[in-house]
Amino acid sequence: MNNGFGNNEGLVSVRKKGWFRRLMAFMGPAYIVSVGYMDPGNWATDIEGGARFGYSLIWVLLLSNIMAIGLQTLSARLGIVTGYDLAQGCRREYRKGVNYVLWILAEIAIAATDLAEALGTIIGLNLLFGVPLLWGCVITAFDTFLLLAILRLGIRKMEAMIVSLIGIIGACFFIEIFLKPTDWGGVINGFVPTLPSGALYVAIGIIGATVMPHNLYLHSSLVQSRAVSKTYTGKAEACRYNFIDSLLALNLAFIINAAILIMSANDFHATGTHVTTIQQAHQLLEPILGTHIAPIVFAIALLASGQSSTLTGTLSGQIVMEGYLNIKMRPWLRRIITRVIALFPAIIVIALMGNEGTYQLLILSQVILSLQLPFAIIPLIHFTSSKKKMGMFASKPWLQLFGWSSAGILIVLNIKLLIGIMTDWLTGASIMHFILIMFLLAIPILVLIYIIFKPLFGISSEWAGSAPVLSQMIAQNISPMHIKNIGVALEHTDADAEILSAALSIAKTYKARLTLIHITETPSALMLGGEADSLHSREDQTYLLELVREIESPEFPVESYYSTGNPVNEIIKAIESIGLDMLVVGSHGHKGFEDLSLGETVNQLRHAITIPVLIVRPSAKASEKPQKEFRQ
Repeated sequence: MNNGFGNNEGLVSVRKKGWFRRLMAFMGPAYIVSVGYMDPGNWATDIEGGARFGYSLIWVLLLSNIMAIGLQTLSARLGIVTGYDLAQGCRREYRKGVNYVLWILAEIAIAATDLAEALGTIIGLNLLFGVPLLWGCVITAFDTFLLLAILRLGIRKMEAMIVSLIGIIGACFFIEIFLKPTDWGGVINGFVPTLPSGALYVAIGIIGATVMPHNLYLHSSLVQSRAVSKTYTGKAEACRYNFIDSLLALNLAFIINAAILIMSANDFHATGTHVTTIQQAHQLLEPILGTHIAPIVFAIALLASGQSSTLTGTLSGQIVMEGYLNIKMRPWLRRIITRVIALFPAIIVIALMGNEGTYQLLILSQVILSLQLPFAIIPLIHFTSSKKKMGMFASKPWLQLFGWSSAGILIVLNIKLLIGIMTDWLTGASIMHFILIMFLLAIPILVLIYIIFKPLFGISSEWAGSAPVLSQMIAQNISPMHIKNIGVALEHTDADAEILSAALSIAKTYKARLTLIHITETPSALMLGGEADSLHSREDQTYLLELVREIESPEFPVESYYSTGNPVNEIIKAIESIGLDMLVVGSHGHKGFEDLSLGETVNQLRHAITIPVLIVRPSAKASEKPQKEFRQ
């Protein structure tokens, strides 16, 4: 099982005594996930919502946070109970074509997430150090390697760093709030659901920024970094502690998001200030609050937010690609690809539109995330509701109702938003543009219909934990090797003794026939092939025949195969003509210039043949004796 850290070093033991110590052993995954709930994209939507609509959209933050806690809990349960993350589950459940579409949509969501994270870092560097935005893009492209180095430290150290950055973000915004009096009555009224005119786009952006699709993939994988007993009791305990972890971490994220929105409402909406960029929000804080501290802590929090969020994007990208496509890519390469895709639109917008463009791009990235949410939420609800997959841990009816209500709200809001956007796009558009847009929309809509209704027709597979299933499949397919004829490639040197010793041991075990093979590759042999009749070739043939007589016995048949030419090509011909089941060869371990001068037969052979190959490394003393000693 790949938990996003590449090996079992990422596993954290939870076998500790005491309720609190066991809880602390499980704490961590939700805090990593919670970073995505307070990234720079949240900043843009929260600042926009507070500046334009005051406290009236706080209820949207609360609603999205409740959705997030429920959905992240389901995601954690899926990983704990089944041993699969959400992407792996989709690959097992759906057809290949459907999975390709879901993968592309997930990658778009991750690119949108990474775009917001990159923009946060770029803007933070600009605000703190005056780094131009385009130069910020360059720096952000290279900070990837620093974050990958952090990943190598292990999951616990990474979690500690994430929590530290979250603490910095939270502290900064609490300072911002208390620097100016707050209308707490207005804040309380903001929890009453109302939707002012023109607020739908921002409200959906807030939901998209809070309930993020890549977090569902991420959480279902991260919970597997804890060594959990595969018993019902062990899984039930892990589910319970991970729920507490999610509840604490995501409520902290809600408080920070609410603080951003309240700060924006206090400082901008109350003064009638229209904010079009994060940089403008930063600049306006000083004259409004009358202190030098506010803009500095604002910029520090933004930089911390962008950097911490980048970690989750790195992990999510690996999890999605490996889960959907079963392709394992090196983390640094995967990270660079994701960051390049994210920076491409950022560079274009910065070059063409400047600060205001980055702000609008941040909000658009969050709307894209919201539009992609149903494609992650619906499979998650189906999987966690299925007794075939979850057994006794299948969601109760009330939890299913919650999940479908969340999905329904998101789908209805997205449809309404999409209709509005499409109406604007298609006004005055040509027929060809209309057809193209309808075609591009038709594919994800059909996939969405498919994943919604597939389980309703009883087409659902039964899962088990991935590790036991894989081990059982491997065990069922294990069968003894049937080796009847072993080829032994000899060198006509003292090293042949050790090569033959290994081959004879195997041959006696399987009662197999030995075929001694030698290829002469002198210049005349390479030019004339079988017509070559040099002293060297005659000595090689004599050596091979005498060796057969020395080894063979009535109970142990030995044959020979002699040829001239290129050793690799001739050994391949021998395997095919004789019908060998295994090949034993010697290797001297030379490399670099020695490969060029002496050849690399073993390396070429192992890539060219399909039968098992045993490579024998003769002792240095044996491999260094010259051939001429045996030709005198």
